Amino acid sequence: MAYHRTQLADEMAQQILHPRGLDTQLQAGVFLSGPRRIGKTTFVRQDLIPALQKKGAIVVYADLWSQALANPADLVTMAVQQTVGELQTPASDLFERVSRHLKRVSSIDMGAAGFKFGFKLDQIGKTSGPTLAKVFTELVERTHANVVLIIDEIQHALGSATGNELLLALKAARDAVNLSPNMPGRLYIIGTGSHRAQVQEMVIRGNQAFQGAVSQPFPLLGEDYVADVLAQTHEQLGARSPSLAAALNAFQQLGSRPEELLKALVSLRDSPSDLGPDTQLPIIVQALRQSAADLEITRVEGLGDLAIAVFNRICQSDAPAGGLYSAEANKVLAAEVGTPVSQSAVQNALLSLTDANLVMAVGNGKYDATDPFVKTAWRESRGLASAMGIDIATPARKRGSKRGQQ
Repeated sequence: MAYHRTQLADEMAQQILHPRGLDTQLQAGVFLSGPRRIGKTTFVRQDLIPALQKKGAIVVYADLWSQALANPADLVTMAVQQTVGELQTPASDLFERVSRHLKRVSSIDMGAAGFKFGFKLDQIGKTSGPTLAKVFTELVERTHANVVLIIDEIQHALGSATGNELLLALKAARDAVNLSPNMPGRLYIIGTGSHRAQVQEMVIRGNQAFQGAVSQPFPLLGEDYVADVLAQTHEQLGARSPSLAAALNAFQQLGSRPEELLKALVSLRDSPSDLGPDTQLPIIVQALRQSAADLEITRVEGLGDLAIAVFNRICQSDAPAGGLYSAEANKVLAAEVGTPVSQSAVQNALLSLTDANLVMAVGNGKYDATDPFVKTAWRESRGLASAMGIDIATPARKRGSKRGQQ
């Protein structure tokens, strides 16, 4: 079900390609993060890329999630090779678009085989081949265009030597293009990721290639999207179609995930009930929420009792939780798990939660859940357990376990 966010894409493209004032920081890189299945990739591919191309940019797109086990550097290399190959092919859409858009390109830069480069296509990515800095520099010089490299699920480049080398090479390429005088264009790098903690660390940790770049939460879909969905499904739903207010509330309760909203509407259509759609939809949503929440809660519980206690403490606060390493916190956590707790044990629990993309550091020693939906679901599950008289404060004593202590 296609829904375009044209205005958002145009504004973002304008900010990136033609930054003014405070927007100049975007030249260091832009990293958008948000939970999975909220529409990041759909927006990038069907809205942002066309908006960038409309403004004359050459877009190189690599999706690291498409082959999660592949070497990230290989996927980026393949994307660069594809772009260069299209620019060398006069019959390609990219060559035609760039040629039409850029009147300043001279005939010296183009031949019968399209744009000419000082390197061979099959040598890109090879040890003996051109560096990414050389490739992107020539791309800008030959085409007189801005080049935008978009890496989807960029956090997959972290945690391996080749991935880290790729990020350092991309930073070198960015600097080679953007810091060179008289360049006819710039290189912009956009990364998206569902692992919010890792994406954020890419711009705040001093040992990261893109330290100092811009990290922003991905803009969630809102009322306009829900109204569009209702308009497209009204004929199928008929009298079972809910009001906009009820559907919007359902969408937000489901973590602003398009797939979940459609599931809820299908269930609403197929449910034989005398209840009105606005009355029944919240019931359906609660069932879907519980099903999704159970999966996330199981992930937390699989990390051990101390991780459960730490996550519970983080979720208790509306604001990011701090003081998790304090002596007072250690006493509280020790009471919950039924065994002494050390600062190093808390640190290990936080690392496990961070690696699992369940919590993220938000500065000044504070932590928060990476997904607000999971945080709310956890709080609801704890409240339900308390109401039922289930002991959730002392998991270790309840199950006779000492898991999670180090």
